[in-house]
Amino acid sequence: MGRVCILGIFVADTAYRAARMPRMGETILGTGFALNAGGKGSNQAVAAGRAGAEVAFLSRLGDDAFADIADAIWREAGVRFAGPRLRQEKTGAAFIFVDEATGDNAIIVSAGAAGGITPAHVEDWRGEIAAADVFLTQLEQPVDAAMAALRIAREAGVRTILNPAPAAELPDGMLALCDVVTPNESEAEGLTGVAVTDRASAEAAGRDLLHQGAGAALVTLGEAGALWVSAEEVIEVAPMRAGEVVETTGAGDAFNGGLAAAMAEGLPLREALARATAVAAISVTRAGAAPSMPHRADVDALLARG
Repeated sequence: MGRVCILGIFVADTAYRAARMPRMGETILGTGFALNAGGKGSNQAVAAGRAGAEVAFLSRLGDDAFADIADAIWREAGVRFAGPRLRQEKTGAAFIFVDEATGDNAIIVSAGAAGGITPAHVEDWRGEIAAADVFLTQLEQPVDAAMAALRIAREAGVRTILNPAPAAELPDGMLALCDVVTPNESEAEGLTGVAVTDRASAEAAGRDLLHQGAGAALVTLGEAGALWVSAEEVIEVAPMRAGEVVETTGAGDAFNGGLAAAMAEGLPLREALARATAVAAISVTRAGAAPSMPHRADVDALLARG
């Protein structure tokens, strides 16, 4: 299996299920609560690890009970944590509202210790990044740290993936460091100004991202699948269904982690895209973020169904 290095954050997800969000000043009764491992980077690391990749995760934790949750999920998924636990800081946390009827979610993230990741910290991780086959990052940690890591990966000849989430303005030249950029519809619109509503507009947004320097754009389209756009080809990635949707939290992370693992393994592009789609399809049939990430055998079984 290939080697994947991921820069990101871990947060303890506090997930509340209810019929609706309360209004300001209002208290309502929920229908469920769960405390789980979360954070986009950590979720992606768990997805890649369960998919079979050798994963190094770069972040910072507090020295507290939430960090113990991180240790447990990473140990199970085969993820190696390459950062410090800091007594003087707190591990991050997230508030997640899950709509009982649809499984859709709204999230507030506080990054905690990982919010203080700097380019200097990233420089200390240069060896971890350079040893990988694929490097993946997002934008929950500071953008300048992500930029520094992408530059190190590019200098080392490591294949780079940027998941530009949550949406943020990117520094000049950042996309030119990315072999693949993986926005969803709203993130693609924020980066390009193109409202993504169908295949044609997704391709237009993808071509704009190429013009900005990205090697390829993979625009994820929710239930409609995804669209790969590169200078050589455009590939429609068909959606998959693995069962009833329980919760969409972490679906994008599942897709990105599955993609990184498949690319690090050296799979042909279309097979890698299908595998990433299967990882995401299974994840939405389960509750939670990191806990919903499927193991390789589950993905193989779904792909075998055709």
